[in-house]
Amino acid sequence: MKLPAFEYLRARSPEEAWQLHSEVEGDAVYLSGGHSVVPSMALRLQAPSRLIDISGIADLHGIAVQGEVLRIGAMTRHAEVMDNPLVARHAPLLALAAPHVAHPAIRNRGTLGGNLALADPASEFPAAVLALRAKIEIMGPEGRRHVPADDFFLDLYETALAPGEILAAVHVPLPPADRVFAFDEIARRRGDYAMVGVAAQADLEEGVVVDASIALFSVGFTPVRATAAQAALIGAPLSPESLARAQASLAEDLDPPDDPGFPAPRRLQLARVLLGRVLNRMETRP
Repeated sequence: MKLPAFEYLRARSPEEAWQLHSEVEGDAVYLSGGHSVVPSMALRLQAPSRLIDISGIADLHGIAVQGEVLRIGAMTRHAEVMDNPLVARHAPLLALAAPHVAHPAIRNRGTLGGNLALADPASEFPAAVLALRAKIEIMGPEGRRHVPADDFFLDLYETALAPGEILAAVHVPLPPADRVFAFDEIARRRGDYAMVGVAAQADLEEGVVVDASIALFSVGFTPVRATAAQAALIGAPLSPESLARAQASLAEDLDPPDDPGFPAPRRLQLARVLLGRVLNRMETRP
């Protein structure tokens, strides 16, 4: 299907992007990698009169440690997330998730910011930033703000971004030395949307879990924090007994949609199996 008619403009600064957006009273979409916007336009899911290319805005690029956080610019390509040594060291869940995102051709062009702004509930990166307890840096005409990932994903394809605002970067707190991580998903074929996925991290003291952060995806309209499963792990080693408690607790955390081809009870069972698998192979960062 052909794309609807639109105007393409390139912004060189945030101020120019906001001006171009306001000129058409919000009937515009920001373009970064294009692997979400262009297919949705081809399917007539959206038909903005203007596409504003923000890939040339310098503030959206770069990966760097800034104080106590790793700042990852929104224009960082999926392939960069997968290969960057700073991401591997300080935000390993993103590095572990990246190989599961679609296929190499898409990873070479798709951007982290575009992926998070789309907020596909079956996507890997939203769950990873949720488990990492990251903050999303947003900039708009009224200034900058930092929104915790727990408050960023609001509903199906809905985020805390206000009209005209730009997702600028992701801020990941630097992890302590004794934090362990794991990520996995179940999909029919590699590169397909996940049937269920898990991103998890835990802090250990003398082998005992003192903090845990678990997020699941493709189990609801947003990535889901598994608070009951997290609580089930704290105060005990990562043992078969604590893993079984966490798996059982998922029934309190998840209320997956009932799909005729994939009933909710089956999705919940897959989530339990995958959570056990992920927790059983948690690894320290490189």
